[in-house]
Amino acid sequence: MYGWLLPCLFGEQLIAKQRCSFSYLAAMKYKHLFFDLDHTLWDFDANAKLTLQDLYQTLKLEERGVDDFDRFYRQYLGHNTRLWARYRNGFIKQAELRVKRMQLSLLDFKIGDEVLAKEMSQRFLEMLPTRNMLFPHAVEILEYLTAKNYRLHLITNGFEDVQHHKINNSKINHYFDKVVTSEGSNSLKPNKEIFDFALAATGAQKDESIMLGDDLEADIMGAANAGLDQVYINHVNKSPDFKPTYTVYALKELEAIF
Repeated sequence: MYGWLLPCLFGEQLIAKQRCSFSYLAAMKYKHLFFDLDHTLWDFDANAKLTLQDLYQTLKLEERGVDDFDRFYRQYLGHNTRLWARYRNGFIKQAELRVKRMQLSLLDFKIGDEVLAKEMSQRFLEMLPTRNMLFPHAVEILEYLTAKNYRLHLITNGFEDVQHHKINNSKINHYFDKVVTSEGSNSLKPNKEIFDFALAATGAQKDESIMLGDDLEADIMGAANAGLDQVYINHVNKSPDFKPTYTVYALKELEAIF
């Protein structure tokens, strides 16, 4: 009758007992697991780097004045992060974000070529979703959670067509019952509206749902403000001021919770 307790009662280490306790409580409480996609399951930085390397070669950017690809990539990541923050806060539109991150990266090399920036943006958006690099154990943990009968969903700030291409090409689309994008919901994380939209779309209740993501503001604080528990997937070992419901440092560690 109490077989589930045996690992907790007779485990050799306290951490094993805690993990067993967390897992049992989570299994009893949660039914719907809402994942973020980029930087959580799908390795955006690695996939973006491969795509930009292809563009660097095919568009012969070195001959145009981009003499250091690694610096160009770092500059792109910085501009992309800042522009996404502005997009989330409603200061810029989708089309501006897509082109401006390329324009600014080129300007760092004193290249003011708007035509080139637009071409790079178009090709980047075509090529990026074909990449399929996931974080370690992503498929393994999705299999594990599916086998335990959790209902898995995605809540992503990405664009509708791009995000669906990503999960299809990564062959993880079949794990998710519902994919909620900012474009499809007409809202953005961390706004409460996108979480409310996701709950309504899936028929989930707040007390049986939990958000899993890497972005402290968009995923974790956004979910908390919407009344959902959270798992902070801290791939880069940040030290946040806000305390999530749970924190893990790799996807494999989710087995300690669910």
